[in-house]
Amino acid sequence: MAAFWQNKTLAPSFHYARALTAQYARSFYFSSRLLPVEKRWATYALYGFCRYADNLIDLPRPRSRQELLQELSCLAGEITAAYRSGESEHPIIKSFIFVAQKYGIPEKYAQELIKGVEMDAGFSGYESFAELSLFTYRVAGVVGLMMTHILGYQSEEAFPYAEKLGIAMQLTNILRDIQEDKRIGRIYIPAEELKKFSVSAEDIMNERMTPQLRRLMEFQIHRAHTYYREAEPGIAMLDVDARFSIYTASRIYRAILHKIEQADYNPFTGRVFISDTRKLGMFLHEYLRRR
Repeated sequence: MAAFWQNKTLAPSFHYARALTAQYARSFYFSSRLLPVEKRWATYALYGFCRYADNLIDLPRPRSRQELLQELSCLAGEITAAYRSGESEHPIIKSFIFVAQKYGIPEKYAQELIKGVEMDAGFSGYESFAELSLFTYRVAGVVGLMMTHILGYQSEEAFPYAEKLGIAMQLTNILRDIQEDKRIGRIYIPAEELKKFSVSAEDIMNERMTPQLRRLMEFQIHRAHTYYREAEPGIAMLDVDARFSIYTASRIYRAILHKIEQADYNPFTGRVFISDTRKLGMFLHEYLRRR
């Protein structure tokens, strides 16, 4: 009997999901390859759905905001129908719904993710960290919750930790992408915190690396590190065959923060990335440390 990702009907959707993962999430793709093959393909289906939803908003497209919201509404409707019927002919939902039902992923998480993408479609900045936290929960915290169903867990207590890890990774993405985001007129750091550290939106838009911005970046990075530290105990609650992959993913994402620190907290030096060689070194270090 063929494995589910090799099933003649499902295989095109699974391969599409894997291609999206490889193209848009190199670090995630690397760490997912450390998973057992079944969980690896299930992870591709999950990430493929998440990336597909994000791309509706993130990719430059000649559509109005109303048209984009309508497209997201259709996606949400198809998710509801797929959960009810157990199938979908949508090219990315086809594999996702199979995985969602196989691993018991609740529909509410997929719908929350779509709501997070809707927040991005109407982005006008966030006033407070509470507002930003809702966004990071929807686009990343729920990904951690869905992943936990796939990875397997020893205790229900693993879920809050998984949510924290997802949020930590999204905060890392925000700090890594400050330069790219400002080029399209977006600043995700909350307005209250810009004001607290005497940093103006113009400082960021004009790439002025001031002492005030350095202190703000130090504060933001410290908060992200705190989320990683608070999330780590939950990794030990996952199934044994999934732990090294998630330990490695956490280390790779934290390494992005370390590289920003090494650049004296300057977010305008170009996109930070971690080489595959260094990623492999991190995996081997984690493997030896945690045997």
